[in-house]
Amino acid sequence: MKLSVLIPVYNEVNTIKELIDKVENAKLSIEKEVIIVDDGSTDGSRELLREKAKEYKNIKLIFHDKNLGKGGAIRTAIKASCGDILIVQDADLEYDPDEYEKVIAPILEGETKVVYGSRILEKRNKEKSSLTFYLGGRMVTLTANILFHAKLTDEPTCYKAFERGIFKEISFESNGFEWEPEITAKILKKGYKIVEVPISYHPRKTKEGKKIKAKDGFKAIATLIKYRFVN
Repeated sequence: MKLSVLIPVYNEVNTIKELIDKVENAKLSIEKEVIIVDDGSTDGSRELLREKAKEYKNIKLIFHDKNLGKGGAIRTAIKASCGDILIVQDADLEYDPDEYEKVIAPILEGETKVVYGSRILEKRNKEKSSLTFYLGGRMVTLTANILFHAKLTDEPTCYKAFERGIFKEISFESNGFEWEPEITAKILKKGYKIVEVPISYHPRKTKEGKKIKAKDGFKAIATLIKYRFVN
């Protein structure tokens, strides 16, 4: 068994070196590969990525000529990966790679094919990027639950893990942050069970480089509605 860690990067010069070290040092019971897609960075991230790729031989490094968006970068990473399980890792330091084993455990144990790491289920998480960001995430999750009769607590979470076979049945079209509600909608529509596990969360503020905006919350809700009625 092998885990593919998919890392989309766009202008993360302040965090990418530390993040890669954390990913590489994460303890796992299975083999690991790291797929990094630089999505048109212009802040020096590319140079740092080249350095880290020389340091760690299990890194596959791909460069987009222009910025496509998170979904576009993840689609590229999926195509380049060969793991049995895939997990998405943002290039900031909000999520802890030491929790990979906890997130993928339900897949390894045969309980499900899809796991989401829930920031809401982890009661020790007290800090929030902002009240607006928190409420927006809750609204997106509520919309998903109403539309698809689900019981999710944290739809917009970064830590989404999938058994590879999922992507033979389900594809996504969105290039931006909307890829997440799109894949969630299609997974639920297919009848797959999404298991959630509690994960820690260390949010950063907009001034620290957080890229998701209020408008992305509205786009996420619109995407969920769209794929409730469109195949």
